[in-house]
Amino acid sequence: MTKIIEERMSAQIEGDFVVFLIGMRINVWWKVHKWLPVALAMMRMQKELRTLPIEQTGCLATRAGSPSVTIQYWRSFDHLEAYARDTAKQHMPAWKAFNKAAKSARKDVGIWHETFLVSDGQYDTLYSAMPLDGLGKASTTVPASGHMNTARGRVTGEDQ
Repeated sequence: MTKIIEERMSAQIEGDFVVFLIGMRINVWWKVHKWLPVALAMMRMQKELRTLPIEQTGCLATRAGSPSVTIQYWRSFDHLEAYARDTAKQHMPAWKAFNKAAKSARKDVGIWHETFLVSDGQYDTLYSAMPLDGLGKASTTVPASGHMNTARGRVTGEDQ
């Protein structure tokens, strides 16, 4: 079982970083042959990102609850883009296969992504009675006390 940290904690990461959300939507459940390859490709990409060294990819952490939404933390947009365009990694072949298959599956399965460039110190995190998760898993955590006790304090660094 994952260790629960009972104390209120907050994540701290030095410098800018990127939050990347990606997922899929199954529109026609009974057309398994249309959406299963997409789901499997997404799972392969997550596994690859978890096993490759951070220094090689720039992916700090990835969290997938299901193929419908995955959260990734990247050191920079350049790292994210380099991974996406690398023909030796899982993403580019999966992307090409999806685009080829999408011609006959547009209404059956959809994909989406959102990219957020986060400036140094312009974020808020709080974890209470949780194992390390999210940005806390991609960075270091500190007790949420003093100025870190409130959302405003965590973002501005000012005591309330």
